[in-house]
Parts: sequence; C-alpha cells; structure tokens
Amino acid sequence: MGEGEGSRAERGGRARERGSGTACRPVAPFRAANCARAVPMVMDADRLKQLLELVRAKKVDVGAAMEELAYLPFSDLGYARVDHHRALRLGVPEVILGESKTVEQLVGIAREQIRVGHNVLMTRLGGEKADQVLTEVPQLAYFEAARAATYEHEPIRARDIAPVAVVTAGTSDIPVAEEALVTLHMNAIPAIRVFDVGVAGIHRLTSELDLLSKAPALIVVAGMEGALASVVGGLVGGPVVAVPTSVGYGTALSGFTPLFGMLTGCAAGVTVVNIDNGFGAAMAVSRIVRAAATVGTSDE
Repeated sequence: MGEGEGSRAERGGRARERGSGTACRPVAPFRAANCARAVPMVMDADRLKQLLELVRAKKVDVGAAMEELAYLPFSDLGYARVDHHRALRLGVPEVILGESKTVEQLVGIAREQIRVGHNVLMTRLGGEKADQVLTEVPQLAYFEAARAATYEHEPIRARDIAPVAVVTAGTSDIPVAEEALVTLHMNAIPAIRVFDVGVAGIHRLTSELDLLSKAPALIVVAGMEGALASVVGGLVGGPVVAVPTSVGYGTALSGFTPLFGMLTGCAAGVTVVNIDNGFGAAMAVSRIVRAAATVGTSDE
C-alpha cells in the first residue's frame, strides 16, 4: 500500500501487539490445558477447527475451550457490541466507521479488536480525530489519501489470483479509490491502480483494455456524469462495481448525477454502490472473489 501513506503511517508503523502477562505459553493460538487464564483470540473457521482438533487430541481441555468460545459472540463495551463472530460468518472482522464516533469510542473498539486477535480496518478517519486515535492506538497504520487506519496481527498474504482493477475517471476520484484499495488489501485481495482514464480521453482507457480484461472484478470510480462505469461494463466481461463520487460542478449534485447515470447505464449487470463508497465497492468485490473461490474448490 505504497500510495496514500502519510507521515502518520510512519508514526503508526506496522507495530504488532503481542500478548503478555499470561501464566503459561498457549498452544497457538489457544491456551494449553494447564494455563491459569484464557488468552482470547479471534475465532474464524480455521481457528475454530483447530480448537476442536486440540480438544480431541487432549491438548486443550473442555473448560479452556469453553472459555475461548465465550469470546465468540461479542464484547459489550456499553457504547458498542464488538462482533467477534463476524469473521467466522463472513470471513472478515467487523469494520469500524470513523465518522460520527468519538475518539474514545474509536479507541475502545480498536483496542478490543486488537485484544482478541482481529485485524482492524477503520474507515472515514481524518483530521484531528485521526491524530488523536493514532496517538492512543499507535499500533495502527494510517493511509491519509484513503482516510483509513489499519492493524494487521500478521502481514496479510494476498490470495493467489489475478489482481482486481480499481479504475478512476479522474485524479479527483482517487481518495475514494484509495479507500477501496485499503479495503481490498485487508480482505487479502490483490489490486492494481488504473487511474485517470475517463471518457474525456477515452484512448487512455482503451490502452489498458488487455490489463482490465484479465481482472477477476473491476471497481470503477467516477464523478461528473459517471459515464465511465457503463463504458467499462460494455468493454470487459468481468464483474463491474461502480462507485459514483461527489466530484463535479453544480448539477453533478454532490454525486447524485453520476449515481443516477450509473443506475440507468446501458451496460447490463453493472452493480452500483452508494456515493463515495469505495469501502462498499471493495466489500462487494470481496464477496464475489470469495464465492468464486468456494465454487472452484467444490468443483475439484
């Protein structure tokens, strides 16, 4: 994620929080039968299977397993119920929306996710609020262009697939595209940038058609009249998720004009998300990629 990293990323770094103060060494990622206290860890499908296998092998006792599973549904912080079950249901942890939450709430939720072993993705985080959150949770890395903060317990390994193409009509659409790119990274989906290829200079787009046609999915980000999504949808066969942006003068209506244009576009099957919602587009693509991988596995 080289582009979009500000000075705060250097300060936040890619620090890793390691558990400390436990009475014994757990059987990774769970505690052993003789541990004095549970070491809560995120529960996804792989770790649930591992826990059950450890119980069967008598390396973790039933009581210890029950304590681990006690963290599975959610943690009630009073102002938020942090969903620890979401990674098991959907494959990715709960994402934190930075807007409309206080610094204290954001810090509390992020710390809770880190404590139990989740990766963290916090969106729509900017300005003074970002500075304050990063001061309180220095493990977070910050991506200024995307207005997003992340934490990875271990470096995320991208899926072994062709990269998703994130395409923008103009340079002004890049912040929304960067939000999508950070989200794709946190979902372990490789991606490439194809920026500033809008319809005012259509030759810029056609020069990239070979690359775009190989993408398993495409995210097309455009403001103004939003025509790029329909053009791309008519030229390539992969799934296209369109993101209208609030870029444009007067009757662009803060993104409603490209939204309406994308919804009424000629290219059949183009999916449209909300205005400036790079995160939502990336999550839609993540579902597409995971579903395709599941189908491919079941066919073998």
